[in-house]
Amino acid sequence: MAAAPILALQEIRLTIGSTPVLEGAELSVTPGDKIALVGRNGSGKSTLLKIAAGEIEADAGRRFLQPGVTIRYLPQEPDLSGFATTLSYVEDGMEAGDDHYRGTYLLNALGLAGNEEPSRLSGGEARRAALARVLAPEPDIILLDEPTNHLDLPAIEWLEAELKNLKSALVIISHDRRFLADLTRASVWLDRGVARRLNKGFGAFEEWRDTVLEEEELNRHKLDRQIVREEHWLTFGVTARRKRNVGRLERLAGLRQQRREQRRATGEVRLFVSEADTSGRLVVEAEHISKRFGDRVIVTDFSTRVIRGDRIGIIGANGAGKTTLIRMLTGELAPDSGRIRLGSNLELATLDQRRKSLDPTTTLKEALTAGGSDTLIINGQPKHVVGYMKDFLFTPEQARTAVEKLSGGERGRLALARALALPSNFLVLDEPTNDLDLETLDLLQEMLGDYPGTVIVVSHDRDFLDRVATSVIVAEGNGVWNEYAGGYTDMVAQRGYGVTAPPVPTKTARNGKTAAMIATPAAPKAKLSFKQKHALETLPKEMARLEREIERLNATLADPGLYARDPAAFAKASKALDAAETALAQAENEWLALEVLREKIEG
Repeated sequence: MAAAPILALQEIRLTIGSTPVLEGAELSVTPGDKIALVGRNGSGKSTLLKIAAGEIEADAGRRFLQPGVTIRYLPQEPDLSGFATTLSYVEDGMEAGDDHYRGTYLLNALGLAGNEEPSRLSGGEARRAALARVLAPEPDIILLDEPTNHLDLPAIEWLEAELKNLKSALVIISHDRRFLADLTRASVWLDRGVARRLNKGFGAFEEWRDTVLEEEELNRHKLDRQIVREEHWLTFGVTARRKRNVGRLERLAGLRQQRREQRRATGEVRLFVSEADTSGRLVVEAEHISKRFGDRVIVTDFSTRVIRGDRIGIIGANGAGKTTLIRMLTGELAPDSGRIRLGSNLELATLDQRRKSLDPTTTLKEALTAGGSDTLIINGQPKHVVGYMKDFLFTPEQARTAVEKLSGGERGRLALARALALPSNFLVLDEPTNDLDLETLDLLQEMLGDYPGTVIVVSHDRDFLDRVATSVIVAEGNGVWNEYAGGYTDMVAQRGYGVTAPPVPTKTARNGKTAAMIATPAAPKAKLSFKQKHALETLPKEMARLEREIERLNATLADPGLYARDPAAFAKASKALDAAETALAQAENEWLALEVLREKIEG
């Protein structure tokens, strides 16, 4: 027998302005539920969560909360104003019977001491304090709106473990696929104002959603054909009894009305990146670079080689120096020692994490055109700003909307639209997945996969890194950075463990352990996988083969009469040489990373 719901929303309707947002949406939460609330940006997920939390009222419908049930809600942008310290903010969300020490423990585990002034917190620190406030009372229901935004990977993995250990029911909105898949056992899809439930976790959701949309499209096609048949009968059919004619005419009117009332799924974002001329094969070469600020070491003796077409992921805790490393690799900041060499013909386009380039007082149109004309140049072709807005799911009516009035997801799409409009062959993206819905993330991954240039991306989204990165550079601590072939999962396999937790205040808990000891699990002993051992054995042979191929191709191209005699053969040999050199560099880098790992494991 199914458990009775402790929170239920029934036939919820809400219109904002003239736009219906929720049209009969429903949500049911039973004790211990773990629910992923998913849907496109603008579908009303955050609004439905606010109604569930009692923060706002719907125009119509019913909200039921079982008497005595406790509920806590994490908004996208928590407000800490009016509190002297982070600890006082957390304790304000607790009741008399709650264990107030838990608030201190959670703040410490999340890297905060409790005496921070809220007005001086960064976005990530404010999010950590808000999480501590929500988790501290261990309520019956926890509603989380994008809990991983502005958190680094150590904090995300800590939060996952903490939520798994709670008995509370969870309703989670998140763009982080791995986070949702690991935590949820049911999925509620909010689409065109209506909520549909799948009693399986997020891991099964996307296949189910695609099946539903395919069936809808098939049914819509059948309805269209039915309308065509009825129209054909009215136009060419043999006149029968008047009553029958009237009946078919009424039926056609009903079919047309049914077709008009159908709402198609929200259109897809169309992502195109403006491409500049091709860069040289070498994009960036760093040799033994180091950087420190005062006594704090950011980078020490780091070397890497970035080749055209590479997709490099940067991973590290907040404050590890990811931005400093990128600024050095792009030539914006000089290292204290070592050398940075940039390739030829580089055209750089950047997306910053905090979207600082977006002036909140400007309109959407002005943000895209820099206050200029109504036309943008995309891939050398003029395009009207309204048409470009539609590619990113903005309506023409939003052209004059101030940036400060846009939702987090809309600001994320606007910043992406600006970055991709710039001609480039070298993209640097700082947390591009923040506030983007899952469908837009899919298209961004596709676009980056097809992009002919080079990409450096800072991200805490493990699934995104697995799908995009050809290698990842990881902060190991104390200024040490190491590069690993593959994405996040490949890095974990090579290291034998995931990212380490950030240093936290060492306040002693009741059991005698420090918060750092509680928050940071012991890393399992690393070992080489079968695939890595095989690569170590076979890569030297592959490198030797590539060296012989390069030698042969160089000898061919050394023929002074080849180009005049056979231009096609010259071009083919040049292309093959470029490919062989790229393959050799990649093989050398992979072998070196594996050899360093083997030596580290074997001591």
